[in-house]
Amino acid sequence: MTDLELVAAAIEAREHSYSPYSHFAVGAALLCSDGTVYRGCNMENAAYSPGICAERAAIYKAVFDGQRDFAAIAIVGGPAGRPISELCAPCGVCRQVMREFCDPASFRIILAQSPDACEVHTLEELLPLSFGPNNLGN
Repeated sequence: MTDLELVAAAIEAREHSYSPYSHFAVGAALLCSDGTVYRGCNMENAAYSPGICAERAAIYKAVFDGQRDFAAIAIVGGPAGRPISELCAPCGVCRQVMREFCDPASFRIILAQSPDACEVHTLEELLPLSFGPNNLGN
């Protein structure tokens, strides 16, 4: 799957966002090493903290299905009902969840405004000096 196709999948996932409080819709598309793609969207809750980000929704769905080898994730976001106009980076919690399952040096994070306007970063770039499973001696 190309980066453009992965971004298009994230844009489609954004359409499923449940964001009645922030009105900020986010979509993510997670690419597994075997080519499987998992989509996720943000889902808010009136109590706020029970909500979940699009990135974690996609990762948790993949992990539930037994996937543990991830290559990349595309993320898009912006005000609901409007075209995407700027890049949307993952929050700190999502970066830490990515660190749990992804190699910081090789996992690619694609931040996009559209399929042809994006930036690509490694997890290591977005989460330097990270703490992960290897720090626990496992």
